[in-house]
Amino acid sequence: MGTIYELGAPGRRGTSLPPLGRPEEEILSFIPEGLRRKAPPWLPEVSQPELVRHYTRLSRMNYGVDTGFYPLGSCTMKYNPKLHEELARLPGFSGLHPLLPEEDVQGALGVLWELSQYLKGIAGMPGITLQPAAGAHGELTGMLLFKRYFEDRGELEKRRKILLPDSAHGTNPASATMAGFKVVSIPSDDRGMVDLSALKAALGEDVAGIMLTVPNTLGIFEEDILEITQLVHEAGGLCYFDGANLNAYLGRARPGDMGADVFHFNLHKTFSTPHGGGGPGAGPLAVSEPLVPYLPVPQIVRKGDRYALDWDRPKSIGRVHPYLGNFLVIVKALAYILLLGDEGLREVSAGAVLAANYLKERLKKTYKLPYDRLCKHEFVLSGAGLGEGIRTLDIAKRLIDYGFHPPTIYFPLIVKEALMIEPTETEPKEVLDAFCQAMEKIAREAKESPELLREAPHNAPVRRLDEARAVRQPILREPRT
Repeated sequence: MGTIYELGAPGRRGTSLPPLGRPEEEILSFIPEGLRRKAPPWLPEVSQPELVRHYTRLSRMNYGVDTGFYPLGSCTMKYNPKLHEELARLPGFSGLHPLLPEEDVQGALGVLWELSQYLKGIAGMPGITLQPAAGAHGELTGMLLFKRYFEDRGELEKRRKILLPDSAHGTNPASATMAGFKVVSIPSDDRGMVDLSALKAALGEDVAGIMLTVPNTLGIFEEDILEITQLVHEAGGLCYFDGANLNAYLGRARPGDMGADVFHFNLHKTFSTPHGGGGPGAGPLAVSEPLVPYLPVPQIVRKGDRYALDWDRPKSIGRVHPYLGNFLVIVKALAYILLLGDEGLREVSAGAVLAANYLKERLKKTYKLPYDRLCKHEFVLSGAGLGEGIRTLDIAKRLIDYGFHPPTIYFPLIVKEALMIEPTETEPKEVLDAFCQAMEKIAREAKESPELLREAPHNAPVRRLDEARAVRQPILREPRT
């Protein structure tokens, strides 16, 4: 399929504009000479039907949660209720300008405040900010809170290390490094959990804290979580919990009760907002009592039946978002929580864990399962040894031919040829069974007809691409001929 520049003809238009209300020369006089175009922009010249058909064809080439099963590990690609989309489109929400004065946005501030209260309850922590725009943004904000906390205590010069399990999310080391910390990797033990002896050896007065993904990216819950957080706290450090995998224990356990000092939510994962392709997202951050003074400003407070923005936080790290967060994502998350209630939220985690274990028990008969334990919301298989010359990438590409989005591949790094699978709670058993049948058939093909996998996909809009070249030498615009 070509680009839209290959359609149409010179002079063809898809719309018409009203005449100018002022002479063109007068309008141009307001624009400095150096900012004026020397020639008209190079735009497609197409009719409206050509325009609509082109982008409709492109949309049909996309794959999303609304078109099929999307078992992308650690991404929680669950189905998104359409009611929440309708609520976010209400003019009272979607038409708000972020610079309106407080007295004109009391309803919006009420939404933000109410969600804050629910999230603090879910996390079991007393402070929160809704500003971070995504999970990694929440991580960076958390690291800046660590930094300000130790700076305020006069310990920042010596506490420069962040401990990071090798099963943690990939953005964690980047966030810690951007905040100025040095990352020290902690290996996993043979159970797929943090090696306590290695952790104890790494702790000292130079450690600012630890960043934990709970459950970890193997889908395994840290059984020693209370001992881990106690050890770090006794060494004077803080504990950061990456909340990307909250779907595994939503409504059943609270990070604050486990010893977390900072915990980020991924509203776009756990609380139903469509995401992918860079957004939209929201990564609210909950904190323990010692870190509350350092939270970003402004804080949303309730004074009687009114809401206000509190800027009087002298120890705050400042703003981390131009406004108050990704508001429409927040609207959807609040709707999700109100719709499900306490019992419904517990059912979310129960369904997610049940679905993951169902798939794990069936697929481990065909694929290698490096850590054969009760998993939470996801699990990790290995594509190694499935067939001569077959790699995990081949399995993933072949899944496309069977109508499924591939799982996360080659992560976590501690599993060779990793396939990280997260089914979520929103898929019926029939879909899970169909996915298993496709995976089992691919395993047979790997042995009997390996070329089918190596040349896959066969039925997709495009065949296998040179992905490394696409990253290194991207073509981001149509070459003008």
